[in-house]
Amino acid sequence: MNKSSSLLLLTIALGSLTAGCSDEVQNKAELEKYAANQAGQAKHKSMSAVEMVGHEGGGMQYSMPMPAELSTTRQSDVGEIGRRADDLPAPLNRTQPQQVSVDLYTDELVAEMMPGVTYQYWTYNGKVPGPFIRARAGDQVEIHLNHGKPGTVGAAHSEHTAAQHSADGHSAHSIDLHAVVGPGGGAPLMQVEQGEQKSFRFKATHPGIYVYHCASPHVPTHIANGMYGMILVEPEQGLAKVDREFYVMQGDFYTSGKYGDKGLQSFSKEKMLAENPEYFLFNGRVNSLSGDRALKAKVGEKIRLFVGVGSHVAANFHIIGAIFDSLYQDGAIMNPPLKNVQTTVIAPGSAVMIEFTAEVPGKYLLVDHSLTRAIDKGALAELVIEGTVQPELYQQVGH
Repeated sequence: MNKSSSLLLLTIALGSLTAGCSDEVQNKAELEKYAANQAGQAKHKSMSAVEMVGHEGGGMQYSMPMPAELSTTRQSDVGEIGRRADDLPAPLNRTQPQQVSVDLYTDELVAEMMPGVTYQYWTYNGKVPGPFIRARAGDQVEIHLNHGKPGTVGAAHSEHTAAQHSADGHSAHSIDLHAVVGPGGGAPLMQVEQGEQKSFRFKATHPGIYVYHCASPHVPTHIANGMYGMILVEPEQGLAKVDREFYVMQGDFYTSGKYGDKGLQSFSKEKMLAENPEYFLFNGRVNSLSGDRALKAKVGEKIRLFVGVGSHVAANFHIIGAIFDSLYQDGAIMNPPLKNVQTTVIAPGSAVMIEFTAEVPGKYLLVDHSLTRAIDKGALAELVIEGTVQPELYQQVGH
C-alpha cells in the first residue's frame, strides 16, 4: 500500500472514532430544521423514474433504477422507502466476461417506517436496501457513486450546505463491497463529499452472494440508517434455472422513541452502541414485504431467495411452513448446500442463498425466529403461494 493510501485509511479510521459523538444534539437540531422547512419543502414535486440499459464496446453497461416514487420533498409523503423483493436483475445469460457499470447515488430522505412513524433514512438510490448488483466471475465491475441524486439542482438535498451535511453526520459517503479483493473493499477510493462523483473498478474473482455498505465515519451510523445492499457474483457457468428470485435484507433500526411512537423519530446512537434496536425490518420498513408487496409464486415453482443482514445484529431466518431444500451458508454458493434446513443464522454483513419448491398453496410468513423481533419489532414478511390444493400433503382431519 502506498503512503497516500495508508494516510487515507488512517484518516477514515480516526474519523470513525470521533465523528457522530454529538449525534443526539445533531438529531435534535435536525428535527427542528425539518419542522422549520416543512412548508417550503412542500412545493417540490416527485422525480420521474430513470433506468438506462445499454451496451458499449462489447461490455454490458447498466444503471440501477432511480425510483419513480422518490420525491425531492424529503417529507413523510416522500413515497415508498422499501425495495420490493422482486426488484433485482434477471439471471445472466452469457458465457464471456464483460464490463458491468453500476450507477449509484446517495440520498438522505424522510420516509414512513410504519403508519404515523417517520425517519430520516440514508440510502443508496433512494431505497432500503440499495440496488441488487449482479455480475459474473471474471467481469470487470465499475462502480460510479454520486453524493446526492444527479440532476436535482434546487431540490432539498442540493440546498444543504457542506456545513449542514457535516453537522448531520453525512458530509461524506462511500461504498465497501465485500466482493472486492483490495483495501477497504473500495472504500478508500470512494469517499465522496457533497456534489462529488467518484468511480473505481474491480475484477469479480470469487463467486458468491455478498453485502455492500457505506464505510464513511461514523461507519456504524451510516449502516444503521440504511446504507447497505447486496452484490451477486455468479459462477462462470451461471446458476441453475429457477422460476422466481427474491431479494430480502434484514436491518436493525435505532429510534429515539419506542416501537410505534408517532412522529419523526431521530436516530439514537446510544441505543445502537448498546445494540438495542427498536425495529428489526425486512427491506426498510414495517410490512415492506406484505399485502400487495408480498413475495408471490405458484405451486410447483422453484424459488431462490437471496437473504442478507445489512446492519449490526445477526438474524435467525425462518419461513413458517417451509423447509429449505438447499441452503448455501455465508454466501458460499460454490460449496455443496445443506439440505432440508429449518432455520439459518445470518451474521451481520453476510448473506445466504436459499432454494426450495412451493408445494402447498397459502400464505407463509418470513420471520426472524427470535420471535419478539417478528411479532413486536417488525421482522415479518409474507410469501403467497397460489395454486391447486394438495390434500395428500396438507389437510385438516375431521373428528
